[in-house]
Amino acid sequence: MPCEVKPRFLVLYGSQKGQAQSIAEGIAEEAGEHGLLADLSCLDQTEKYNLERENAPVVFIVSTTGDGEPPDNALKFVKRIKKKTLPSDHYKHLCYALLALGDTNYANFCNCGKTIDCRLQELGAKQFYATGHADDGVGLELVVDPWLEGLWEAIKAALSNMASDREGHQTDLARESPDSPSDVKINLLSLTDNQKSGTASLPTIALSESSLNVPALPPPFLDVSLQEESIEEVRNAAGLCEVAVSRAVQLTRGDSVKTALLLELDISAHPTMTYLPGDSFDVLCPNRDTEVDEMLHRLGLQDQRHHCVHVSLRKDTKKKGAQVPAYISQNGTLEYLLTWCLEIRSVPKKAFLRALVECTGDTKQKRRLQELCSKQGAADYNLYVRDPSLSVLELLTAFPSCSPPLSLLLGQNATFSLSSLRLPGKLHFVFNVVEFPACSGRPAGRQGLCTGWLSDLINPILVYPGKAESSGSQALPKIHVSLRPNCTFRPPSDPSVPFIMVGPGTGVAPFIGFLQQREKERQTNPEAAFGETWLFFGCRHKDRDYLFREELEGFVSSGTLSHLKVCFSRDKQEEETTSPAAPRYVQHNLLLNRQHITDILLKESGCLYVCGDAKNMAKDVNDALVEMIRAELQLDQLDAMKKLAELKEEKRYLQDIWG
Repeated sequence: MPCEVKPRFLVLYGSQKGQAQSIAEGIAEEAGEHGLLADLSCLDQTEKYNLERENAPVVFIVSTTGDGEPPDNALKFVKRIKKKTLPSDHYKHLCYALLALGDTNYANFCNCGKTIDCRLQELGAKQFYATGHADDGVGLELVVDPWLEGLWEAIKAALSNMASDREGHQTDLARESPDSPSDVKINLLSLTDNQKSGTASLPTIALSESSLNVPALPPPFLDVSLQEESIEEVRNAAGLCEVAVSRAVQLTRGDSVKTALLLELDISAHPTMTYLPGDSFDVLCPNRDTEVDEMLHRLGLQDQRHHCVHVSLRKDTKKKGAQVPAYISQNGTLEYLLTWCLEIRSVPKKAFLRALVECTGDTKQKRRLQELCSKQGAADYNLYVRDPSLSVLELLTAFPSCSPPLSLLLGQNATFSLSSLRLPGKLHFVFNVVEFPACSGRPAGRQGLCTGWLSDLINPILVYPGKAESSGSQALPKIHVSLRPNCTFRPPSDPSVPFIMVGPGTGVAPFIGFLQQREKERQTNPEAAFGETWLFFGCRHKDRDYLFREELEGFVSSGTLSHLKVCFSRDKQEEETTSPAAPRYVQHNLLLNRQHITDILLKESGCLYVCGDAKNMAKDVNDALVEMIRAELQLDQLDAMKKLAELKEEKRYLQDIWG
């Protein structure tokens, strides 16, 4: 008897930080349990697949990075399918499903997935299963889990339909699928909406009495050994530039709720490090010594901190596409690895929690970990782990009977110790020192990893409000940075185009660069026609955290900034009786200037830029813009939202926002 040949399908992924890759690998690993065979490839591994000749169902798992850009390993694929020379029936033979990963706290949600989805259909490809749009802002698993559950029957139906088509029996694929695209989208939407509104929350006590859908145990794939060797460590700074912090100024008063710092970087030694207003960069920072020590003690490896770490793939691994993570240094000691190569502050994923179950001795603690990684425990996971940004170390502290091996920590922690900060203009960047409050898993509050480290690093040269700058010759602190260009968040190339900037708090920082550039253009070419410039700024108190006040008022005096609209949210509360009509937030000021704003956007082809907090400010500003367009054009809510979406597509409504 010949061996049974399992039906085959193709899994392709585009992943920046490993999440999409991990999901794709999970699909490939689970395929055998469903009697299927999965071929797994990264989108840039074009030697391993050929969509032009593919006759099996294709599953795409893709994430989005930067300002809605494709991951690095999907960039060439996206460029290839976007070629206008491709005929409209280029992929008419292709049958596919797509899962897009994104975060609604950032601009252009799931843009890479949406781009691929739209372009495939324009080229004749057909969906066999509805596209899922997973939101990391509320928890990817809310969409990913049900999407994966329905995928297997959809693949089997697609295989059956494609076989029938080849035999000459045409079948209506959408009608025959176990879940039509519209049905799945409705289900995914309701799951996300329920979670956002809190209706899906499950009490912990109810979980302890119920059966759980616990995910499959991730297969181990790394062998880790520690050897007592004497080596000279060299920090891997590929792509990074070491620059001195030549000046540091605290912009806010000491009694402000937030501490805003301005750092000036000396990049004179790096002439190729050029940038434009709106660009950003990464800062390489170490984990705190105290937390590295805690982790070493927690793993029982404090006496081996200076041993060399050797990492390799297990010979018996069943993990498809397994490889030693690129962020793991092969030449460093254990202490070096935990300090510079891993982010031990990262929020643990559900797969990591599932793996910890097997390393936990106490029955109650094991059950609680099962709850947190289960489908039923999604609300608890968000409430106790994700929302308070509980770190791996804090989680291990909360489960003292859990003793994970070092290989598990290395295999799950796939992020760099890089924190993105804003680059507003010449040699300067501004940031708030992030504060994480105490919570159930964190007895005491703590500062953000990168912002707290920078704050400590520059403290010897920090100039406080009212304190004169020192002219001493003390050594300047140095940091490693890597430029990250932003190709879209730029002031208009045509100086005659009017533009509006909305940047409360530290969100104003890139607009200082915009205005510096505009001021230079006006000085260089005084006869040119320049469009109006508007800036909407807001903070808590006028006398405590009005950032760049002198510079902004100077731009107004010189005519570089046509209109400066400011508001102070806490002063408004304290002086309610004296100024009841004063705007409290930037969106209120936008509404007060509705006619000017809508004229610039709808009649003068102007641009609008928003920078700052995504969770509240950016959404409130978006709602205000919809209301303004609705009232101005006499549209209903949906049509006003579509009009605003058109401005985004035209790159005239741009956001640089963060959670």
